Formats: sequence, structure tokens, C-alpha cells
Amino acid sequence: MLKSWAEMIKKPSIRYPRRSGTVGGKLPWNDWRNASTWRKAVQITLLAINIYIGITFYYWVRYYETGGMTFYLPRPGGIEGWLPIAGLMNLKYTIEMGGLPPIHAASMFLLASFIIISLLLKKAFCSWMCPIGTISEYTGKIGQKLFRFQIKVPKWLDIPLRGLKYLLLVFFLYISLSMPAQMIQYFMMSPYGIIIDVKMLDFFRYISSASLITVCVLVVISLFIRNAWCRYLCPYGALLGLFSLFSPFKIHRNAESCIDCGKCAKNCPSRIPVDQLIKVRTVECTGCMTCVESCPVASTLTFSLHTPTQKHQRSLSGVLMAVLTLSILFLMIGVAVYMGVWDSPVPDSYWFHIIPNAKMISH
Repeated sequence: MLKSWAEMIKKPSIRYPRRSGTVGGKLPWNDWRNASTWRKAVQITLLAINIYIGITFYYWVRYYETGGMTFYLPRPGGIEGWLPIAGLMNLKYTIEMGGLPPIHAASMFLLASFIIISLLLKKAFCSWMCPIGTISEYTGKIGQKLFRFQIKVPKWLDIPLRGLKYLLLVFFLYISLSMPAQMIQYFMMSPYGIIIDVKMLDFFRYISSASLITVCVLVVISLFIRNAWCRYLCPYGALLGLFSLFSPFKIHRNAESCIDCGKCAKNCPSRIPVDQLIKVRTVECTGCMTCVESCPVASTLTFSLHTPTQKHQRSLSGVLMAVLTLSILFLMIGVAVYMGVWDSPVPDSYWFHIIPNAKMISH
């Protein structure tokens, strides 16, 4: 019997080598070479560090609130990573004035490290390092296990919803960058500017009913919509996504060896149609390498400088991604420490005066 026309024009059945060390074409989760294993290690490490920073900062604040009657822990400089607006303002100050800001300089160095990571490695900060991104990702996985399904937002709604994070970004950029450098210095040196980290802690300690309801709603939504916060509302991710457009490393697909199984697109957390692209340029790509590991054919998908068919290909492994992201982060921290600006130069006597009165200080 003659083959049908559709069968005759199908892609030739060629056996391409499967990825080394795979089980059924998929890397096992506990394979040390697996990028997901390294990504989980970096995610857990950064989440643990941030939990430690939060606990330490709480005890530091309590020490001054109680007039030195409680246990003392030094103020963790890493808390400034939670002050992106201060980082943006200080970055503008440094560019305009040609000198380092007098206070909260650590926020600028941490923001700079995240921008550098995005410029080189797409939005790897979001998928490898961000504690909120980690919590959002695992909330979605918990929802998938509990309810056995997730909601796929239709394209006509998904696109405008993704625009929300850019509207929020414009708002925060306006707040951060509309002031001249002299005004930024005045704001940072004001009582409110000095304790903006304490005010942030108080937001969670004395959270309002409306804010608590909003957080709960976001958690519930994240159970059913994969990475809902990151995809639709995070202005930080929107900013880093714009910088990621200049990243030399991108996901490349070798169309010749691709068997059109669609696993890469199905497993992509950002819902990118990887199986229809040769090079993934979108701002939604976080460099998580999930699509690379989902591909059953070796070297068909790579996170690299060039496509798999080009010579002198420079692809990144999970190990190298972990090393590069952490190296950039800790290198910038080291620079801040070396320059003496990792800790803000505020005397203890002032902390004893201002922190107990934090609730009464407003901008």
C-alpha cells in the first residue's frame, strides 16, 4: 500500500544521539551535571541567605528598639538588596556626581550585580537567585501536585497582563529617577531615607488587612498560574528583562536535529514557543535552561553564543551558570566592602534615637 502524502513529506526519521546520562531522553534530577540540580542549589543557597538576613535584621532592629536590652546582631548589609528604589536613586546619584552615595550604597552595588548578570546571562537572576522567584516557582509546583492542573491564561489576556509589570516599572523609575542628584542626597540623608530598610520591615511586621489580603490572593493565584507574580507584576523582573535583550548568550535551537517533540515549549516556565524559534530573544527568557534539559536530543538546544551548527560554539552548562552568577554577585559585594561602603556610616547613638521612633517618621 502506498504511503499517504502526509507521511511522505514528514521529516526523515533520523536517529540522533540522546543526551548523555539520560533516562528516556531526560536527565535525572540527581545528576550532578544537570543544570536544574545546580539551579536548585543556587536557589536554596540564596533563599537561605535571605532568610538569615531577614532574621538578623529583625534582631538588629529589636536591639535598638529596646534600648539595647535584647540580643545584638550586626546589621546585615545584604538587607539593601530589598531596596531596589534606593539602588536606582543611588545609581543615578553616582552617575551624575561621579562619586559614591553617602548612604545605602550597598543597594546600588547589589542592583549593579543583578544588572550585570542580566546583561551577560539573560534574566538568570530571576530564575537562579531571586528568593521571591524561588518561592513563586515552588508555590506553583505545590499547586500542581495538590490540584493536578494549572490555568493557562489565553494569549489575548496574557499579553496585556504582562504589560502590568512595565507600567509598575515606569512608576518606580519615575519615583527613582525624577529627582536631581542633590535632592537624592538630601532624601537619603533624611531620617526617612536612613531608615527605609526599617520601614520596609515594619510593613511586614504591622501589615495592614488590605496588604495581607493582597499577599494571600497572590499566593492563591500562584498555586494555579505558573510564576504569576514574576510574569505579570514584578517591576524588578521587567527592568532586568530590558537589560537581558543585550545578553550575548541566548537559547539556540538546531532545526536540523530537532525532532519537533515540543517538550521544550511545554516545559518552559515562561511559555516561550522555543520549538518554533531558532534563537530565543524575548525578554521573558530567564536563562533557567529548563528547555535545554527537556530536549531529548543532544546539542539540539543550547544556551550559547552561537547556534549549535556554527563553529566555535560557546555553550554554558549548569555548573558554569552557577559559578558565573554567584561570582558576579560576590565580586560586587567584595568591591563594596573593599571601598568601605557596604555598611552605611550611621553612629549607634543615632540608631538608638531614630529606630524607636520609626513609626512616627514619614517622608
